Amino acid sequence: MRHGGDGGSVLSRAVRIFEAFGPGERALRVGEIAARSGLHRATTSRLVAELVEHGLLVRDADRRVRIGVRMWELAMRASPTLSLREAVMPFLEDLHGVVGHHAQLGVLDGAEVLFVERLSAPGSVINYTRIAGRLPLHASSSGLVLLAHAPHELREAVLAAPLRRYTPETIATPDRLRRVLADVRRHGYAYCPGHLHADALGVAVPVTGADRHVLAALSVIVPNDDGGRAVVPVLRAAARGIARTLGNLPLAE
Repeated sequence: MRHGGDGGSVLSRAVRIFEAFGPGERALRVGEIAARSGLHRATTSRLVAELVEHGLLVRDADRRVRIGVRMWELAMRASPTLSLREAVMPFLEDLHGVVGHHAQLGVLDGAEVLFVERLSAPGSVINYTRIAGRLPLHASSSGLVLLAHAPHELREAVLAAPLRRYTPETIATPDRLRRVLADVRRHGYAYCPGHLHADALGVAVPVTGADRHVLAALSVIVPNDDGGRAVVPVLRAAARGIARTLGNLPLAE
C-alpha cells in the first residue's frame, strides 16, 4: 500500500514500515521499504535504525532488514486468537494426520481471511495460504465460510466490490457468490474445487463458540479429485470438538 508524503505521527510511519513486509517478503532493503511505504528514504532509514535499536527490526549481514523476534514476542502476548489457537491445535493436528496434506485455521479480518495456523507435510498439494497470510473472502473455502456468517453489511460490501478471478473456477460474479453463500449456510460447509489452483480443493467448516457465534473457519486443502467430499465428516467432527473445548475456555482479551 502506497501513501503520499511523510505526514502522520511517528507511530503511523512506523506502522507503514511494518506493512511493507508482505507474507512473501521476509527481508527488504531500506530503499525497498521506502518505496513500499511511501516514505522518504531518509525518514525510512532513520526509523528503521530506531526500530532495530529496540529489537523490533533486525539487519542481516547483507544489510537487508527483517521483522525482529521482539515484535513476534509482543504480538503473541497481545493476540486475540491465542486461546483459540491453543484450543484448536490438538484437533488441527489430528485433522492433518487424517488428510495428510494441509489443515489450517482462518479468522475474519476486515474483508479478508487471515490464516493464523497451518499444518502441512512434504509432498502436499499446492497451497497458496500461509501463517499470517491473507486471501479475499470470495476466493477460498475459509473465506466463504466466514463471509456466509458475517454481518449483512460486510457481505453486501464484498458483493459490490470487484471479485478477483484466480482460475476459471473462482467465484467472480455477485449472483454466483450469493448462491454459494446461501449453500454454505444451508449445508454447513464450503467446497471449492480449483478455486485458487486447478490441482487443489479447499473444504472448510465454521468453528463456533459457546454462543454459536462463528469465530473462525477450519479448512483442509487436498488434491482436487473425486475423494474430496470424504473430508467433510472429519472436518465437522473436529469443529464440534473445538466448539466443546471453547465452551470451557475464554478467549484472550
